[in-house]
Amino acid sequence: MYTLDTPDPGYVVNALWQVTGVSGEYTASIGGNTQFNSADQEGAFIPYANLTEAIVIGWIPESAIESAQACVQGQIDSMITPPVSPANTELPWGQA
Repeated sequence: MYTLDTPDPGYVVNALWQVTGVSGEYTASIGGNTQFNSADQEGAFIPYANLTEAIVIGWIPESAIESAQACVQGQIDSMITPPVSPANTELPWGQA
């Protein structure tokens, strides 16, 4: 899922993206945001009508995608095996 912000003169300044993971009945997702300026696209300007999903994905740093994928996997792992919360128990020597 992508949203591209394009002010005049027609270059992309912001890409909102989402990584979704599915494991059986469990689904998790996380969103991200990558900002650009005209200097980022200088020399490689691509008309908006000619953009493809692959081109836009290539603009998103690989480290951001890998981090998002790890977060999604962590969410799914926590759904499959929920973390155990410690119980409050009375102190063996009573309360002060």
